[in-house]
Amino acid sequence: MKRRIFLAASLATGLSLALNAHAATQWDLASAYPAFNFHTQNLEQFAKDVNAATQGQVKITVHSGASLFKMPEIKRAVQGGQAQAGEFFMVSFQNEWPLFGLDGLPFLAGNYEDAWKLYQAQRPALEKKLDQQNMKLLYAVAWPPQSIYSNKPINSVADLKGMKWRVYSPTTARIGELVGAQPVTIQEAELSQALATGVIEGLITSSATGADNKLYENLKYFTNVQAWIPKNAVVVNKRAFESLPKAEQDAVLKAAADAETRGWKNSRQVDADSIAKLKAGGMQIVEPSDQLRAGLAKVGDTVIQEWTAKAGDDGKKVLEIYRASR
Repeated sequence: MKRRIFLAASLATGLSLALNAHAATQWDLASAYPAFNFHTQNLEQFAKDVNAATQGQVKITVHSGASLFKMPEIKRAVQGGQAQAGEFFMVSFQNEWPLFGLDGLPFLAGNYEDAWKLYQAQRPALEKKLDQQNMKLLYAVAWPPQSIYSNKPINSVADLKGMKWRVYSPTTARIGELVGAQPVTIQEAELSQALATGVIEGLITSSATGADNKLYENLKYFTNVQAWIPKNAVVVNKRAFESLPKAEQDAVLKAAADAETRGWKNSRQVDADSIAKLKAGGMQIVEPSDQLRAGLAKVGDTVIQEWTAKAGDDGKKVLEIYRASR
């Protein structure tokens, strides 16, 4: 009788171990953007592609709308393993490492072709830095170009003086200082309330952010300066990635490459669609005057020079590679 009980227990233990050996890997992926945002939709498709390619052995749950971690917390959460993967806005971390802010430098790359070339120049250094921080870059996708939202026409840099100016990165804060505006740090989720209560009066952000947050309800003008094209990076905790079998690692990287291609293509379409939504909402779409372009270019030169001094040899090398590719 004891022998039978022992054999039954052994079989049960063996079955349990076998099941555990084939248990699916579960990843939580943190994002700060709403479910309808094109970056989030791309993440959801990425998760589906990984699930299909690994036959359900790697399951990724996307937590949108800052429901798992707030935007400034996501990168550190992935570094520390509190979330296996996450998406973060690179330029917000420029103070941590200057090259995170490369794609936020004004008038360095104002169209998608140049933005892609800038990313290719940046990527080796970016991958190295993330590796040092216990993370692996899966992919990066551009936002639409950044332009100015305001309640009054902006015909020159002087028109920005004194404006309560929303900032989201060291570069946007510095631009605010250089044009004489009053910088106020506001995260995307707080934009509508900040505008409605007069905490901010203007900002520079993408057409997609403007359309998503219905900025036309509080602001009248969209001045299409296309100052820069920043990116979101999607990263995975290095230990979590390396714990996967090689075939599953390859499947994740293939899905990531597809997400990157799809995301950049979608960004272009989202830009056109978002500008149309802003216009339909009553916002005036304005092309910048020559005077405004010249003034902003001057501001851009100052910001790039200051950035280059802080970024050192690594920054200079990336800029040289980028400029040689144009």
